[in-house]
Amino acid sequence: LRTLTTVWAEHLGESVKRCFYKNWYRSKQKAFSQYQKNVSEKPKDLARQFARIKKYCSVVRVIAHTQIGKLNLRQKKAHVMEIQVNGGTVAEKVDWAVDLFEKKVPVDGVFEVNDMIDVIGSTKGHGMEGVTTRWGTTRLPRKTHRGLRKVACIGAWHPANIGYSVARAGQNGYHHRVEKNKKIFLIGKGDDKANATTDFDITEKQITPLGGFVNYGHVTQDFLLLKGTVPGHVKRVVTLRKTLHPVTYRDALEEVKLKFIDTASKNGHGRFQTASEKAKNYGVTKKQRLAMETE
Repeated sequence: LRTLTTVWAEHLGESVKRCFYKNWYRSKQKAFSQYQKNVSEKPKDLARQFARIKKYCSVVRVIAHTQIGKLNLRQKKAHVMEIQVNGGTVAEKVDWAVDLFEKKVPVDGVFEVNDMIDVIGSTKGHGMEGVTTRWGTTRLPRKTHRGLRKVACIGAWHPANIGYSVARAGQNGYHHRVEKNKKIFLIGKGDDKANATTDFDITEKQITPLGGFVNYGHVTQDFLLLKGTVPGHVKRVVTLRKTLHPVTYRDALEEVKLKFIDTASKNGHGRFQTASEKAKNYGVTKKQRLAMETE
């Protein structure tokens, strides 16, 4: 494949423009300013580009970015990726992509509850590790000279090279991984005050546990509840896609109905599901009493 052309939206957010600079605050921050001027002054050029894509292209991809500013993170630079558009003719693909310019694509517009999806990300990094931790090799006897967390024999004299299958020390973790066939249990709205309430547990509560998620904080945006694990550390970006290998076993086909979502504190042995339940059990705390006395 060869790239024919790229058409950008007229207005791009600051988080995207940061991707085109190594040092944003020292730069003139003029990225796409000339392009935006040309688009506003010569709209016919844009139409000509779309016509060329419809005529010559066989594959159409959209360039999408995350809204990093909505999260309480230090990072200000958006994540950008190409997403291929499938289905329909090339002209229909282009029209569909143009209609999405400068628009949000909500997660419930792509996925549905009980869908099976793949999760792509980088695993937790552990840096340089030895063979015992990295590959699980057996430790040598206690009296071994020059260390025992080693591989005793790494191969014959000849052939005079080390086989690819011999365990060696090196980088452990921070590897690109694809976790296949994760079932979506729930698609929640961030502004819903009862997004963790079920038909069986009618307590009005949100998905964030008491004290917040460990190392993350409070969930204020739309979210997915998946069955199973997701690669990587908290706050690390992950890519979600429709599963490439659909499964037909019973667990994948059955409709899940959640009965209870645990929102007790994850910082210790959580006893209470909501702040009101905790306050009811503890009564007036010392901090509250002092506040009332000062008033």
